[in-house]
Amino acid sequence: MNNVFSQASLHKQTGPLIALLFAITLYSCTTSAGGEQGQQAPPPPALPVLSLTPTQATTFQEFSATIEGKVNVDIRPQVDGYLDKIYVEEGAYVTQGQSLFKINDRPYSEQVNNAQANIQAAKANMEKAAIEVNRLQPLVQNNVISDVQLKAAQAAYDAAKAQVNQATAASNNAGINLGYTLVKAPVSGYIGRIPFKTGSLVGRGEAQPLTVLSDIKEVYAYFSMSESDFLQFTNNAPGKTVTEKLRSLPPVELQLADKSIYAAKGKIELVEGQFDKTMGTISFRATFPNEGGILRSGNTGKVRIPRTSGGSTVAVPQTATYELQDKVYVFVVGDSNKVASKPLTITGHTTAYYLVDKGLQPGTKIVFAGMDRLTDGAVIVPQPMSADSLRTALPL
Repeated sequence: MNNVFSQASLHKQTGPLIALLFAITLYSCTTSAGGEQGQQAPPPPALPVLSLTPTQATTFQEFSATIEGKVNVDIRPQVDGYLDKIYVEEGAYVTQGQSLFKINDRPYSEQVNNAQANIQAAKANMEKAAIEVNRLQPLVQNNVISDVQLKAAQAAYDAAKAQVNQATAASNNAGINLGYTLVKAPVSGYIGRIPFKTGSLVGRGEAQPLTVLSDIKEVYAYFSMSESDFLQFTNNAPGKTVTEKLRSLPPVELQLADKSIYAAKGKIELVEGQFDKTMGTISFRATFPNEGGILRSGNTGKVRIPRTSGGSTVAVPQTATYELQDKVYVFVVGDSNKVASKPLTITGHTTAYYLVDKGLQPGTKIVFAGMDRLTDGAVIVPQPMSADSLRTALPL
């Protein structure tokens, strides 16, 4: 009796539990099936698309350059002595003939005095010899004495005259040395560093100059081209000779160390006669006006040679590209609005554009933005962009 009661009681307890589990299982299956039926593929993304057009753009070849004044003069002493005075300050602008340094001149003043005294003595000897010649001439004419004595007297006079000339030359030399004690500016320009102070012993054997004087009304920007760049220049520039090709080049720009562009344009004037065997480069020089004195010797920068591309060049906005393994790609929109990646052959670039002369034809449509969400074969909804409005926002 107890057994029967226990089985009946167990059935009453487990029956509802089994029913609940069955209901949960049925609900889960129904929900799963409904969820799979409710999911749908996302719509194609709407992305801006640009139609490429041929254009004419100016690009620049850039070459690292060093700036030097048109005239850089080492100011060196021509005589030895103590530096008495320094008339100028470092960095000052001086004019040609202006006094720069004064070397103690007392020894050289005494040399001048001594040379003047030697001239007077030599002249006295010459006058004495002339008197002797004048005394002997009538005696020889009257056959009182032989002409041997007159010839000896004439020789003595010639020697005395030569001594006068020698003393005069020594005096002039002493005067030149005395003049060298006052060092003047040979050209107008800016004073460089002055390594010596008043009282320093200076001389011709000194390794350091007193200062360096730079004439920077015009400056030279020296730069070098590699052999390949030089061959490209000679092949593309009009003219038969290198001189004619240089003359045909347009004015060049100078980019300063802060990336700004120097206001005045320059002209390439000189090319070195041969390549440097060690570096494999050939040197050029560009001349820039520098009336304001902004450029100084020792500045660095970049010489920028402009090059205008032909009308068949396609300009691709850099924002419409992406890089992969050192190559630059775009997504080209094809049939059925499917996209495909395409590498670019870049011939030049501006601030905002890559210039491509092959691989992309005018009229080709490329994705302008949203490339990070695309893969080859993806379908998009093109949103056409105006090329004119784009170039207004991103000028060439």
